[in-house]
Amino acid sequence: MKVLLTGGGTSGHVNPALAIADIIKTNDPSAEFAYIGTEKGIEKRLVEKEGYDFYPIKIQGISRSLSFSNLKTAYLVITAPAKAKKIIEKFDPDVVIGTGGYVCWAPLKAAAEMGIPTVLHESNSVPGLAVRKLESKVDLILTNFKSTEEALTDTQKVVNVGNPIRFSFGAADKAEARKKLGIPDNIKFLVLSFGGSLGAPKLNEAAIDVMRGFVLEHDDVMHVHSGGRNYYKNAMQMFAGYSLEKNDRLDIKEYIYDMSLYMTAADLIICRAGAMTLTELAMMNKPAILIPSPNVTDNHQYKNAKVLADVGAAILMEESELSFESINAAVREIYSDTAKRESICKAISQFASPDVDRRIYEELAKLIRNKAKIKRKG
Repeated sequence: MKVLLTGGGTSGHVNPALAIADIIKTNDPSAEFAYIGTEKGIEKRLVEKEGYDFYPIKIQGISRSLSFSNLKTAYLVITAPAKAKKIIEKFDPDVVIGTGGYVCWAPLKAAAEMGIPTVLHESNSVPGLAVRKLESKVDLILTNFKSTEEALTDTQKVVNVGNPIRFSFGAADKAEARKKLGIPDNIKFLVLSFGGSLGAPKLNEAAIDVMRGFVLEHDDVMHVHSGGRNYYKNAMQMFAGYSLEKNDRLDIKEYIYDMSLYMTAADLIICRAGAMTLTELAMMNKPAILIPSPNVTDNHQYKNAKVLADVGAAILMEESELSFESINAAVREIYSDTAKRESICKAISQFASPDVDRRIYEELAKLIRNKAKIKRKG
């Protein structure tokens, strides 16, 4: 099987694609993969790290405000499908799979017009613009949330399968993960925080507040934070401003590539509420303080987080509620209340989809078979 993947902008769009590649490789070790993304997007780094061929195309999103960049966007929207078609003809895939972000629009549009099987996977509860624009063109739409179908028109092609995650998540146990990461034996509680691959100023501020507050009060606590590509320098300025770089129990990284190990080792995770992150938390039974991004389509991160918070599966804090006192109080509560921590872990585990890998592969294989039959009949 030859599989062309596409999706990008953030790791939340890229990681589901790489997870689907893992699923296909397990069922078909001879499968070949290639990826279409933007040259400047995080997808290039993540995909090339996996060793897959990466084909760049030029495309960009629409600015929400009146901007000359939208003229360039219009030009790229017109030209990108033709360029994607050349890549598709060169790679000759059996299926093209998109996982969201504006970059996936052109490859899927071109593949659909060429009669190649096309699939979209939407991780979030509210489908993004690219997904909504493509739903009439693709053959199959796989969803993580059942409620996503309500926002789509052509429901006959929608199948709810759950969200795939990389096989590396959960591959090691907690003790093994800590050993690999070099976490000292005297550390009894590890806090992990991140605001997505690009970063988030409010998450950086919250993480620094926890470091200079709760963590400095407890010698058995360690805190690792990912500042993100766009805001890492800002995070390090705050970090140094409080002289926190002198403490070896505190660490700020630009990006955490071995996230599965850190999540496995962690006792508490402070993060956004993107669908991929929530799936990983559920699969690994991790307590979390969720701080949804307010800058996303239809506020879908808040909606995702509230589903969990309403049943005691996470603590939900909106950015407007954040302060030095509030974030430290929340962390302190989870640290000191073992029963509450265990209750959160049990509740969030109910959101895991243990058979997601099987269901995704079965749907892909069925689509390719049926498409082949139609071609033969035609």
